[in-house]
Amino acid sequence: MSDWLHANGDAGVWPDTWYAEGLTLPAPRPPLDGDRAVDLCVIGGGITGLSAALHAARAGLSVIVLEAHRVGWGASGRNGGQVGSGFNWDQPRLEARPGTDAAALWALAEEARTLTIGLIAEHAPEADFRPGVLSACLSERELPAYAGWAERMGRDYGTDYEVLDRAGIATRIGTEAYAGGVLDRRAGYCNPLAYVLGLARAAEAAGAEIYETTEVIRIGERVETGSGHVSARFVLQATNGYAPGLTARTAARVLPINNYIAVTEPLPTPPMADPVAVADGRFVVNYFWQTRDGRLVYGGGESYGRRFPSDIASRVRVNMARVYPDLAGVRLTHAWGGTLAVTATRLPYLAEVAPGLFSAGGYSGHGLALSALFGKVSVEAMRGERSRFDTLASLPTPALPGGRVLGPWAAQAGMLFGAMRDRLVR
Repeated sequence: MSDWLHANGDAGVWPDTWYAEGLTLPAPRPPLDGDRAVDLCVIGGGITGLSAALHAARAGLSVIVLEAHRVGWGASGRNGGQVGSGFNWDQPRLEARPGTDAAALWALAEEARTLTIGLIAEHAPEADFRPGVLSACLSERELPAYAGWAERMGRDYGTDYEVLDRAGIATRIGTEAYAGGVLDRRAGYCNPLAYVLGLARAAEAAGAEIYETTEVIRIGERVETGSGHVSARFVLQATNGYAPGLTARTAARVLPINNYIAVTEPLPTPPMADPVAVADGRFVVNYFWQTRDGRLVYGGGESYGRRFPSDIASRVRVNMARVYPDLAGVRLTHAWGGTLAVTATRLPYLAEVAPGLFSAGGYSGHGLALSALFGKVSVEAMRGERSRFDTLASLPTPALPGGRVLGPWAAQAGMLFGAMRDRLVR
């Protein structure tokens, strides 16, 4: 049993997020009962697992998805909703790493974003994808680096980023908290729960079977649950931060952490006339976007234990008030927490941990854009087409210093230091 899986929220019940409002939520799917044999067993009903299920079923494989709670219950259905570009390492840093095919990685990241937007359009138009993600810098001394990076990316990779100075970003997003930024119009934002529910419908329509409230206890010769077993040629562990301990190699590299989101009431004068999503340059990122009815969906704040704080709204409000002081007292209609996962390098983790046993996760804040492709290329590798899988698996995700026991403590100490630096310096 995963402590992270059961630390927060009711078993088998979606959290009370703003994303769920207005959606037609599906009836519970039954748990697995008895023994089954399939080509692919997917553990985890989030975007990675459902994308793998969809692509495998379309390729003619028999597929079972095992989800411990409900489809989209975890980070896939409660994240910040931003579909960004690239990885946490920018292209110059990837280019500087010996043996890294930075151009191939960029092409895959571009495909990941395009795949995500296409899946939303095809299977979940109600997710309401809108373009524009603005990377905001905090100080004047950082802006030349942002502008230089944007110029280099345009020259070397054909991007078309818009650089905003202090006045430009203030006009764009209605706050003077930032010194400038870079706007990526090919990226965007959406309702992630609507997306993942549409992906589940598509996977089932393609022939995949999905079982909910079915927690995997052990992966051995068979995938064992409390009410049955699955024998499979291939297994994909797509649990991200909720059950990394199902495989030792994943547990040593993927660290669960918690982050928080709150949503305001509709604002009489919303700050953005032409809304985009925003993510700033803090170590513990503030990220936010404006809804069509004038709310702010605002994410930020961190904790390093398993349990969510008792007052999530207050924790997010403090961060939001630094950026929008006039909203310090606004009513928050929804507030929730979620467990994501990071790696030591903040690059996503992809591996074949044993013959036929694959694992993906540790997206470090980039999961909404990357995870569908990671599921897809895992299926490609299962079918003998390994080149793209191997390129993504080459991203460095070393074991956490200190191993499975001390590694999480060391990594959490590092994140706590970064969070304190945010507060002291900025």
